[in-house]
Amino acid sequence: MNKFTNIIALLCLTAAFAACSKDEDPIVTVSPSDGSTMTLNGLIGAEAGASAGNSVFVDFSTDKQTSVARASWDLGFYSGTDYRVILNHSVGATAIATTKTNLNDVTAADTTSLVTSATLALGQGAGLFTTIDPVEGTATAYLSGTVIQAVSATEADNKVYIVNRGAAGVAGNSGWQKIRVIRNSSGYTLQYAKITETTFKTLNIAKDATHNFKYASFVNGAVTVEPEKAAWDIEWGLTTYKASATTPYTFSDFVILNFVGGATAAEVIYSGTAANNTVAYADFKEANLTGIAFVGTRDVIGSNWRATTGTIGVKTDRFYLVKDGAGNIYKLKFISFHPSDSGVRGKPVIEYKLVKTA
Repeated sequence: MNKFTNIIALLCLTAAFAACSKDEDPIVTVSPSDGSTMTLNGLIGAEAGASAGNSVFVDFSTDKQTSVARASWDLGFYSGTDYRVILNHSVGATAIATTKTNLNDVTAADTTSLVTSATLALGQGAGLFTTIDPVEGTATAYLSGTVIQAVSATEADNKVYIVNRGAAGVAGNSGWQKIRVIRNSSGYTLQYAKITETTFKTLNIAKDATHNFKYASFVNGAVTVEPEKAAWDIEWGLTTYKASATTPYTFSDFVILNFVGGATAAEVIYSGTAANNTVAYADFKEANLTGIAFVGTRDVIGSNWRATTGTIGVKTDRFYLVKDGAGNIYKLKFISFHPSDSGVRGKPVIEYKLVKTA
């Protein structure tokens, strides 16, 4: 009888333990952050704030920022259905296609005319929009307009490109490179070498559905740059944009939306009265979202939030609404970015508040 009782007791204990274990491992749903104030860490060291060495990715729902050295990467490889390769916009990189398909057939002699004509230079008075990736527009326009054409499934169709790595305030980052990208079973194969070299390196880059892009450096091989696509909303830093309709240029303090990852945004101008049917940042609530048009373009925020001539500082007549990829909507305003508005160049201060939960 005692043996039977012991078996029953053991079974009961096991069942109780299993129930306890199940209770200790519930499915946890994390609510998005209600908002915060954040100082972005754009500076690596003692560099000038206008040439801040970091790009900073911000995720509002988790109050997290990720700082990444701008010069840490050269190429980004799209993880979506298409096969696209992007240049490092944050250092002013440029590229041009050759007619050749063998890396070893491309030499320094192929750059002579490019140097003379400043074709791959970037800045006011030099450079072409045809040598950089799109600086505005939707994700579709951006991906379809990359300098490096879609990587063909037919290997012989993929040409060698000459890349000027760019500098844009990053010491020691400039240099000429030759590259060729082909497909493999998991993503991409990159062939690359300095323009003067007669042998090349090979690097395989696998697509990863959790990221917009996977990245590579000509110096360090595969590198980590942006967070997972669901884990950031805006990127602050220096980027290639335009000085005019005809001149590409690098802009400091530029804010790029996670437009490839599905984020959208809107600019709200408030002049101090409700005459234009808007309300001030502090008073903006979910009910005020009616009629707001969200767009998913690269430069919807851009540099519109600050002035670097005249009255230098954050523009106080506007704020932004950002809808993340999950559907949460935040209101975002910039507090400071320059000594003229009591800020620090390279370390802008932002404030954001949750307006609507997905």
